[in-house]
This record gives sequence, C-alpha cells and structure tokens, in this order.
Amino acid sequence: MASGTSRDVLGRGLSVLGRAIREQPRIFAVAVSGSVLFGLMVVASAFVVGAVVGDVVVPAAQTGSVAVGALALAAAALLGLSVLRVVGIFGRRLGAGYMQFRLQAAYRRRVTRRYLELPLSWHHRNATGTLLSNANSDVEAAWQPIAPLPFAVGTLVMLVGAVTSLFAVDWALALVGLAVFPALFALNVAYSRRMAPRQARAQRLRAEVSGIAHESFDGALVVKTMGREAQETARFAARAGQLRDALISVGRLRGVFDPMLETLPSLGTLAVLVVGAYRLRQGAIEVSELVSVAFLFTVLAFPVRAIGWVLAELPRSVAGWDRIRRVLDATGEMPYGDTRPDPAVATPATLTFTDVGFAYEPAEAHLPGAEVLGEVSFTVPAGKTVALVGPTGAGKSTVTALAVRLVDPRSGTVSIDGVDVRDLAADVLAGTAALVAQVPFVFDDTVRANVSLDRPGVDDEAVWAALRLAEADGFVAALPDGLDTMVGERGTSLSGGQRQRLTLARALAGRPRLLVLDDATSAVDPRVEAAILAGLRSSAGGGPGASILVVAYRRATIALADEVIYLEHGRVVARGTHSTLLATVPGYADLVTAYEQAEVDHQDRQHTYDEVTPMTSGLEVDR
Repeated sequence: MASGTSRDVLGRGLSVLGRAIREQPRIFAVAVSGSVLFGLMVVASAFVVGAVVGDVVVPAAQTGSVAVGALALAAAALLGLSVLRVVGIFGRRLGAGYMQFRLQAAYRRRVTRRYLELPLSWHHRNATGTLLSNANSDVEAAWQPIAPLPFAVGTLVMLVGAVTSLFAVDWALALVGLAVFPALFALNVAYSRRMAPRQARAQRLRAEVSGIAHESFDGALVVKTMGREAQETARFAARAGQLRDALISVGRLRGVFDPMLETLPSLGTLAVLVVGAYRLRQGAIEVSELVSVAFLFTVLAFPVRAIGWVLAELPRSVAGWDRIRRVLDATGEMPYGDTRPDPAVATPATLTFTDVGFAYEPAEAHLPGAEVLGEVSFTVPAGKTVALVGPTGAGKSTVTALAVRLVDPRSGTVSIDGVDVRDLAADVLAGTAALVAQVPFVFDDTVRANVSLDRPGVDDEAVWAALRLAEADGFVAALPDGLDTMVGERGTSLSGGQRQRLTLARALAGRPRLLVLDDATSAVDPRVEAAILAGLRSSAGGGPGASILVVAYRRATIALADEVIYLEHGRVVARGTHSTLLATVPGYADLVTAYEQAEVDHQDRQHTYDEVTPMTSGLEVDR
C-alpha cells in the first residue's frame, strides 16, 4: 500500500482538496480572492519599487536633489499597495482558517455519527484507540493542507503574472524564471512521493499508540492489581519508540528537502542579477527593470513555499483521509423501520424469539463466525417475568442484545407485540425496550444527568420515582448534593451495587414496557434484589408495569420468575418453573446449586472476615 500511495499521492491528494473545495466553495472563494489580491499586489510592488529606484532614487543620486512630488507619489503608491496586501492577507488567512476548522468539525461529526450507526459487531473488530484516532488526528491530518491551499492558489496566479511580466521586460530574464519555477515544482513532487509512505506509517502508529494508551488507562484496575505496570509501560514505550522513529524519518526527509526548496528561489535571484547585469550593459533593459525583476524574485521566495507546504502535507492528508473513509464506507449498519404502534398502547410488551440463530462476525471478515445461538424460540408474555439461566458461554448476553436490537439475528425473528424489531422506528424501540447491561456504565456527571439523560418528560419527580423503584433513593439522598452529586468517571465514587442500581434507575426513568436485565443486580444484596424485582413486576417507574427478561444466577432471583428458560450451547434445553426444572433437569439443578453454594461460601468468608477484623484491630490497638 505504501508504494501505491507514493506513486499516486499527488493525484489522490488533489482529489481530497477538490472535495474540500466542493464542500466549502464560498469560503474558499473568499480565501482565494484574498490570496490572489495579495499575489497581484506583490507583483505590482516589484514594479513600483523598480520605478521608484529608476525614476526617483537614481536621478536624485545623479542631480543631488529630490523631486518632492515624485517622492510623495512613490510613497502613496507603496502605501496603497501595502494596504491592499494587508487586506489580501486578512481575507486569505481568515478564509483558510475558517474553512479548515469547519471541515474538521463536520467530519468529526460524520465519523462519530457513523460510529453510532454501525453495529456492535463492527465495533468489536476495531480498537477503541483506533476509533479515537480516526475522529481526532486522522480528521485533523486530512484537512491540514487547507490552511496553505488558498495561499498556494494565489501564488500560482502570482507566478503567472510574474512570468508574464518577465517576458514583457526581457526574454532572457523570463527564461531564468521559467527554469527556476518548474524546478521548484518538480522538487516538491519528488519530496511528496518520498514522504507519502513515511507519513502513512506515522499516522498508523499514532492510532496504535492511542489504542495502547486507551487500553492501559481503561484497564487501570487490572494493571494495578496484577502488578503489570512495568509490562504495560514497556508495551507502550515500544510502540511509542516506533512512532518516534517514524517521525524522525519524516523530519530527516524534510531536513534534506527544505534547504533545497529554500535555496532554489535564492539561486534564481542570483541568476537574475548575473544575467540582468549583462543585459543592462548591452542596453537591453533599464535599471528600473533590473531592480523590479530582482525584487520580484526576492519576494517570490516565501510565497512559492506555500506550494511546497501544500505538497508536503498531501501524504499525511491522504493517509488521514484513507483512514476516515474506512469508517465512512464501512458497511453493516442496521436501518430501522417506520412502524409505529398505537401510541395509546401502554400495556407491558410481549417479546417473542422465533427460531433465532446468531453468529458474531470474526475479526477476519473472510472467516466464518462461530455459531452462538441456534433455533432459539421462547416468549416473554406481557407483564410476566422470565429468567434466562445457563452456564458461561451459553449465549445469555447475546439473547439480551438481540431483544433490544443491539445486533440482528442471522436467522429467525425477534418481535415485540408481534412486530419484527427490525421494522420498528428507532425512537419507538428505544421507548419500548430498555437493557440494563451486565457491566454498569456511569457517566462522569451528576446523578440527575445519569438517570434522566436529558430525555423529555424525565423531570426530578420521575428521577426520584425511578430511584425508589431501583432501591437507590436511600443512598442518593445521603449523598452530599443529592441529585446534583458528581459521581466521577465511570462512577468511581460509588460502589458496584450503587452503580448497578443507578443504571437500573436510568432504564426505568423512561418507563419501558419491556425491561431486559443482563445479570444487572448481581452486586446488590439478595434482599435488595428481591425488593427490586418485586417492585418491577408491579410497576415500572410509575407506569403500568413491564415484562421482564432477566439473566439470573441466584436461586432467590430465579424463583421470582414466572418461567425459566434454560440454555446450553446456544440452544433452549428446557423451560418451565424453577421447581419443575430443578426436579427434572440435572444440568439445571447442578448449575443452580453450584451458584448457590458459591454464594454461601462467599458470605461465610465475608462473615468470618467481619468477625476477625475487629479482633485483629483490637489486638493492634492493645499493642
């Protein structure tokens, strides 16, 4: 890919710039107009300076007197040109900056919107750090050449005007210009082709460094508790070292080409002086014309570099654009339907799985995915509670994801009230079904914001009602600022059970008709869990009640369910009441008994710890 990029980087880079111009034509026109005005004033300044030298300075040196009128006219001309150049600079810089930042903001929104449209299966195949890099540094890199682009366009106009003026002055001096400008352009093209693979590799390594850093920070608890600080530091240092070397390689290439790009215009000025002096002795040109051409080459040295800046940024721009396009062109989104049931319907929903099969997409798209669910069929009747039980890897979490349409089945249908969830409008599905995930996520915000999520109609009264139903109102009321308490990143100021109850209240605040709990109360006391489930059966956040699908492990939780679905290896093995399955299905009985014994052992250890700790503390005090 790197070699291909190096061959066509100029064409692809110009294509990216063309897209930018098509998206922001008016702002680009303002910026280019300012740049063209600046360029034309530079050319005009060269000839005004030549005229001042030839018509004012030289006669003054020869006669020993200065013509006041001519001097005032020269000053006025130079001042007027300077004012116009300032206006051009202002328009160019303001337009270029505005255009660049608008494009970056627009594409950050597009990338983020695309992230939200793509299914979880796509996110599972892409590291979070890479996605952050796509929305940040890749977007920034893609539109980096926009800043010098109007200047470069104005410079091209200025070069055309300069060459035309050179031919008007003298053909020999024009040939010098024709030799310098193409050489400068060719040098920039060679530079861009060599820079392309280096910039592409550096951009890829930026994403990898970001990914490792995000993973280490996100897993800080594991890193700390497992004593992996040194290993994680070494892993990050290795990739950061590769990024450093890649950027050094970029810098070295710039170190070789930048002096050459700076030297060419200076050599052109020297050549003009040599050829111009010879032509002056021949009487082919005037002193004023020689001064104008020499001055023109002098002032052109900096603007011509704008072309080099654009070409120098094209490799990185192309690399960033390719990475953005990978996101924008990704397939697999799940379009929603437009079915909207009768808004007056406010009864608990009926969830039905009919011969559902599912397989997660593998990391390598060309490989087949392993089957997770096969021909799964069951119903959660309106207003009933169904417990989903099974060993680890049985597919319970996948069932919950399918129930709220985080993923779509490979075969079969998932329906709510007889309507395929794929046919429901997005807002209807979000208002009907709510999922409380196995791992609670809390935003770094207030309790109120975490529960309400700024949803219409979810006022403080609704927030408190949801907190009461989730058995969370007590601890929230005891917080320093109540609903206004900041809970910290990922809810670090809360316990695991408090986080679970807060996320449960978040789901209940929307008054869903179907509530899906993926082991969402495992961190709370069994008595609190029983109170929560009992409350949910009768009322969901003050509404008419909700149907509940709950992934459960505790015997007390399972016993509250109207029906139990037992899964093994992605298939429904048995269904019935808890007591029936306990008596007739050995695998179910063994699993539930094992969970119960594990919980008893944990409680015994906790009880022993609570008894021993005060004694130990007392002995330490006695000492």
